Amino acid sequence: MLWTIVVVLLVLWALGFAVHIGGGLIHVLLVIALIVVVVRLLQGRRVV
Repeated sequence: MLWTIVVVLLVLWALGFAVHIGGGLIHVLLVIALIVVVVRLLQGRRVV
């Protein structure tokens, strides 16, 4: 589910460069999604 959101945000971000829809909102959502992915990857590696 998380990877689906990341892929959708990446597609919208790329479209934003071409069409200029969404403006800064897409960039903010992309940054949030990347932070969540990094946190989940770090937590997955710390399993005791």
